[in-house]
Formats: sequence, structure tokens, C-alpha cells
Amino acid sequence: MSAQGSPYTSGPPSRHDGHASRGANPLRRPSDRFEWWCRRVLLVVLLLGLPAAAVSAGTTAYEASMDTVRAQAAERHQVTARLTSDVKGDGWATRPAQVRWTDAAGVVRTGAALVEPGTAKGDTVRVWVDREGDVTGPPASELNATTSGWLVGGMAAFGVAAASGAAWAGTRRVLDRRRYAQWDAEWNAVEPRWSARFRP
Repeated sequence: MSAQGSPYTSGPPSRHDGHASRGANPLRRPSDRFEWWCRRVLLVVLLLGLPAAAVSAGTTAYEASMDTVRAQAAERHQVTARLTSDVKGDGWATRPAQVRWTDAAGVVRTGAALVEPGTAKGDTVRVWVDREGDVTGPPASELNATTSGWLVGGMAAFGVAAASGAAWAGTRRVLDRRRYAQWDAEWNAVEPRWSARFRP
């Protein structure tokens, strides 16, 4: 066959002909373009919003917890107290027991503190008290604040990821329902003409 009669007079067609860009694809429906853009917007939100939310929420929670740590450290202190009765039992779990101590003003105080089982009456224990002289728990530590920051930051990151996933799933659901409705409408319009061609 001569070059003049060849269907490829100027070389074989490029596979990119007529498809210079994704947006120029004639087979793409408006819903396909919307889905394409929506996917990329949600991806940007996920890549930028997830770390930003995690760092912001985690830092805020850490700073708030550190304020609590500093406040409790300033309000609470330890005193040496004596047990007024035996602490019976065994095991590792602490149990409440009555203790007595003398504060800085010379006032004798009593209260209930958690003491290890098996401690005898008259033994000394270290207990935490507040400014009013009431027995309380130990102040929070920086480790508590750090743990709180990581926990809140992780929850914020999970929330952003879950919201992005839910938004994408919802978008796909709406678009698919719209596509199915369009397909049904097009088939209802075309099917009678197709079936008429095969009628005797």
C-alpha cells in the first residue's frame, strides 16, 4: 500500500490527541469533574488540617494542664503523719486509714489517707495536704500534662481524618445516586428505540 493511500498520512495518531488535559476529556461528566476536585480539596484539608489540628489542640491541652500542675504544686505540700490504727489486709492496693499530724502552726490535725496494707499503728507515712490542711492527692506532674497533650492531639487528628472520610463518603454517595438517576433516565429514553428495532 502506498503512503498516499495509507490512513495515517501524517503518522499514527497520538494517544493524547483530543485529550490535551483531563478537563478536556469529552467523556467526563460534570459529576466526574466535581468528584475530581472534591477529592483533591479533601486531600489538602487532610494533609494540612490534620497536623495543624493535632499540634494546636495538643499544645493547648498541654499548656492548660501545665497551669494545673503549677497551681497544684503551689497549693499542696507533704507532711509526715502517724497512723492512728493498724491497716489490715494484704496485697498491693492501698486502703484508707486515719492519720494524725501537726501542722506548721502547731495545730494537731487528723484525716484519712491511702496507706499500704500491713502498715502498723504509729508508723509514719507521708501524706499530701492542701492550704486548708485537708488531706488530698499528689499534684499533677509534667508527665500528666505531656500525656494529656498527646492524647488530645491524637483525638484531634483522628477527628480531622474521620471528618474528611465522612465528607468523602457522603460526597460519593450523593454523586452515585445522581449518576444512577441519570442512567435510569437515559435508559428509559433510549430503551424503547432499541427494542423497536428488533420487533417483527
